[in-house]
Amino acid sequence: MTMTIKVYEVNRDGGIRVVREETEVVPLTWPAISSVLPDCACPRCVRTVPEE
Repeated sequence: MTMTIKVYEVNRDGGIRVVREETEVVPLTWPAISSVLPDCACPRCVRTVPEE
């Protein structure tokens, strides 16, 4: 079974801009089970990691 996904942005005036055209995706048969979230990779968090 496949699904479709389309990514778009909506600005404050209600204008729509397509970021990624509609495409078919295949869902996972079984997702990985974990209670651990991945490390944040944003510039703010990356800068605050102490260097060794």
